[in-house]
Amino acid sequence: MRHPALLAALVAAAASLGAVGPSTAKDPIAVMIDRAKVMRISAPAATIVIGNPAIADASIQDRQTLVITGKITGVTNLVILDAKGELIADELISVEKPDRGMVTVQRGVQRSTYSCTPNCNVALEPGDAAEFFSQAQGQLSSRNGFVAGSVAPQQ
Repeated sequence: MRHPALLAALVAAAASLGAVGPSTAKDPIAVMIDRAKVMRISAPAATIVIGNPAIADASIQDRQTLVITGKITGVTNLVILDAKGELIADELISVEKPDRGMVTVQRGVQRSTYSCTPNCNVALEPGDAAEFFSQAQGQLSSRNGFVAGSVAPQQ
């Protein structure tokens, strides 16, 4: 090669274009809090891992169908491996608040959240006032236990 400096400059330019060129990153999978989303995958899954299980949960419905459930707002990742431990997918999951029916009441620094669809009921939301959250959590736990039959009715 007659011009090694020119070749070096072209290689450097090509490398820098790759670093600042168009992104090939995919959009995250959007899931609402307390809702599930079905995800189909191209190969049978053996293992799934959620980066932060406080944000989302995932389960294998069948070998090529996952169900992702949003828990709290945030972003985490989902890694899917086949039986040999080979990577099938590594996806970002973005858990968001519902876009309709939520009402936030702000009283000074105290916040309370309600789900209004159409009647307003308490919605447990991280960041709500601690007393409001604890009281609502207790009521919901009692209700869910009663519905499931584990709480005896009071006489």
